Amino acid sequence: MTLGRVRGKLGHIRLQELTEDHVEAWMRWALGEGRVRGGKAGTGLGVTSVEMSLARLKEALSRAVARLLVTVNVAQEVVIPRNVRKAERRAKAVVQPWNVEEVHAFVRAVKDDRLYGPFLLSLMGLRPADSNTRTLMGNRTVVEKDTKSLAAERQLPLRDLVREALTCFRAMQVAERQAAGERYEDNGYVLVDELGRALNGRQLRERVYKVMDEHGLRRVRLYDARASCFTYLANNGVPDHLLARWAGHTNVKTTKRWYVKPDVEDPRPVADTWGGLAGAFTPTPAESVRCGSVSG
Repeated sequence: MTLGRVRGKLGHIRLQELTEDHVEAWMRWALGEGRVRGGKAGTGLGVTSVEMSLARLKEALSRAVARLLVTVNVAQEVVIPRNVRKAERRAKAVVQPWNVEEVHAFVRAVKDDRLYGPFLLSLMGLRPADSNTRTLMGNRTVVEKDTKSLAAERQLPLRDLVREALTCFRAMQVAERQAAGERYEDNGYVLVDELGRALNGRQLRERVYKVMDEHGLRRVRLYDARASCFTYLANNGVPDHLLARWAGHTNVKTTKRWYVKPDVEDPRPVADTWGGLAGAFTPTPAESVRCGSVSG
């Protein structure tokens, strides 16, 4: 979908005739009126969505340069203006993904939920497009999609906690199939309701939001559990090549740019380390810091 936004407006232009002006014009259009779903049609896309599309376009054109199809990547220097970024930041507050304590609270909240196993998979950083998925478009049309990329088709080890939860989920489905008899829809999907009917993204979101509300948890998108996962892994020393592998990315820069989002407490070890540098200095009362905004 990220590159599809570009293809829809620029796909009629021959690759060798594409210019930086074309890309700039597309970017202005996308920021101003490029939305076709997920909100009011004809309004502007968010900076992140446009930037992701630009990144995919730049990657594609870099491959075209390497294959000698074109001589220069005309999108390379196209960037979203700083004033547009600032305006968006002022217009909406950034919702920080769950920290470790909030993730623990969510796990306790869903411990007895029928979808406990699938919820744990989301906390492992899996995205919906890491498997065949069913997405509800509008209110009626369900679109089935394959994995987002070849890198997403990967094998990951499971901790016992997740393996046991998924085993229980599977056993529960067997019992539900027996109870439902001929009413059960055996369609091959893993994430299904009690009658075997495949769940779509909206149904899953509604279910998880209900859990959050009932247990007083800060409401975030379930997709943001991906950011919680990779932020935790990065903060705890997982090497870049393994971080990218776990995320299903070919380049760790993508993982770190979009999904590693440290909060104010994550740099605490840095502050503690810095304390060793300044530890020999004992300020006099007149030299003491009096700014109340510094977290101690």
